[in-house]
Parts: sequence; structure tokens; C-alpha cells
Amino acid sequence: MTDMQLAELTTLRVGGPADRLVEATTDDELVEAVLEADAAGREWIVLGGGSNVLVGDEGVPGTVVLVRSRGIERLPDVEGSRRPVRLRVQAGEPWDELVAFTVDQGFAGIEALSGVPGSTGAAPIQNIGAYGQELAESLVAVEVLDIASGERRRVPAPELQLGYRTSAIKQGWAAIVLSVDLALERVEGARSRPVAYAQLADALGVEIGDRAPLVGVRAATLALRASKGMVLDENDPDSVSAGSFFTNPIVSESFARTLPADAPRWPQQPEPPSLAVPLGAEPASPPPPVESTVKLSAAWLIEHSGITRGFALPGSAASVSKKHTLALTNASGRATAAEIAQLASYIQTRVMSEFGVVLHPEPVFINQTL
Repeated sequence: MTDMQLAELTTLRVGGPADRLVEATTDDELVEAVLEADAAGREWIVLGGGSNVLVGDEGVPGTVVLVRSRGIERLPDVEGSRRPVRLRVQAGEPWDELVAFTVDQGFAGIEALSGVPGSTGAAPIQNIGAYGQELAESLVAVEVLDIASGERRRVPAPELQLGYRTSAIKQGWAAIVLSVDLALERVEGARSRPVAYAQLADALGVEIGDRAPLVGVRAATLALRASKGMVLDENDPDSVSAGSFFTNPIVSESFARTLPADAPRWPQQPEPPSLAVPLGAEPASPPPPVESTVKLSAAWLIEHSGITRGFALPGSAASVSKKHTLALTNASGRATAAEIAQLASYIQTRVMSEFGVVLHPEPVFINQTL
């Protein structure tokens, strides 16, 4: 058992020790470390920036592989493409440093994802998104280590089945991201992609759909995130968190109509039903239309279930952020993983009781249950 607590490697600052820590500074070292740990038949995990995990107080009785590979490679431009700039980024590259690099180079596409913590390799697993941008819009491919076969291969983005804060990897495909390929664009005057989020547009003084200077978009995004305690800052106790702890629920349109009229909701584009039939077979009758879905605001549901900013259970050192009800924090520095899980469970119960909506945690739980 190592002396280092995993709390030292996670943004929530909770988590017990690991039996063994291995630092992988290249993609080859990452492959070797993971395959070696897997062949040993013991528990193992990979850990990047530690920003989207809740590690149990007992730690990990096995190997923790730390992803520390670095590098941003400029690939040849793709002529004729709307987003001709190609970058290949190693999994251990800190995400926000990558965003800063693209803004500095005048490349548009991920500027509204400024301030998102964690490593680049974790970004496609979660399909990170914020302020009107999602990684899926710029992702071309990833190179992965497929655990079942032990082989490395480059996987086109569509095969990852990216969705709202999810992917095939998050849904159970045993694969480790080694590098990420992005497609970005150059806009005259080093301007951003069209701004797609009202709060960001207001901060920039532009209309939805307008472009703005890349440096301005980055600065405004960082300021908005910081105001919600969502930028890591050693001087801000509210930033000792895993960011948004719950995803925004997606429910049927008919269910959404049962909620209070002032509950925020955003209609989602339904996927068209498949009409594929076996070769030579008679076309079947068109399937019934898919009911439209609506995305709700988890923060609104939490607040209107009676949970206030700064809320804590009696005797617990875990608390809701004083800046945003969607973040659970270890602002005191004394919280345990069990206390954070207990608080999350209590919030789930309150929201379910008040609105009949199940909130799903966004962080990955490691040797910790809710």
C-alpha cells in the first residue's frame, strides 16, 4: 500500500490509498502499465486530472495508473474542410492548457470549454460540454487501447456513440484513450465559433450566433465559471469539488408538462427512427414516431426541492457549493467520500420526492456507492 492518499490526486480531495501507483509519461508507458495491471488479474484504474471521480475512503486495492503523457501535435491541414486545422493531443495533456493553446494560435472550436478541469483523454469519455459547445462538435477520432484485444487502434468519433455527457466507453466499452484528434477552424481576426449560449452572449455583449474574439470568449467563460466556483482555485473553497455533480435530466415532453411552468426546459432533437430492413425483405410499416424529449435544469430542481446553496447535513463536513447548487464540495477540507455520497443521495431523494425526477451523478464512483 502506498503512503499517498488518492485524495491528493482528486479535485474533491477525498479518497484512500492505492496498493500501487504507476506514472505513465508516454502513450507507450500507458499501454504497458495498463496491460501489465490487467494481466495481473487485480483491480486497476487509470486516473487523469482526478476532476470527475469520487474515490472511496478505502482507496483502491490494486494499481492506479496516472496518465501523464503530454504533447500537442499539429497535423497537416485538411484542405476544403470547414474545420481544416487538425491537432493530435496526448491523453495526459491538461484540458484547459490545450484550450489556451488553441486560443493563442487562433483556432476556434473549443474556446467555450475554457476552465473545464481534467485531462484531454477524459474529455471524449464524458463528451464534455459547456456554454454552448461540446467536444463532439470538434472531435475527429481517438486512439485507444482496447483492453479485450490488447490492441491499439484509432477510432472515428461516430463509433464512440457520443451523447449528452456519455460515450461508448462510459457505457461499458473497456478502452483507454491514448490520444485525441481534433478539427478546428481559423476565422479571420482570430474570432470564435458562433456563440450559442445566452449567458455567454450577454457577458460578451453579442447576439446568439455572433462570433467574438477568441481571447474574449475564453476570458468571459473563465469569469462565468469562476463566479460559480467551477474553476479550480486554491483560494476558493467552493472549487474543491467535482464540478457539476448531477447531469441535467432528459425526460419525455409529456412528463415535462407535469412540472411547474417556471421549470427551465430545453427541447431536444429526437433521433429519427430506423427504417432499415434485411436485403430483399419487404419494407415494414414505418415505426411510430419517437416522442420528443426535454432537458431539465438539475440546479433548478435541486433548489426548488428545498436544497439551498451552502446546505449541509447535520454533522457532515460535505456541503453544497455556496455559489451553485449543482456542485457538492469539500470546502471544509474534512469531508469523506462517504459524506459526499450521503449528501448526493439525500439530494436525489428530495428531488425525486418533490418532482418525480431521478438525478444521475456525473462523476465516476470508484469503490464508493451512492
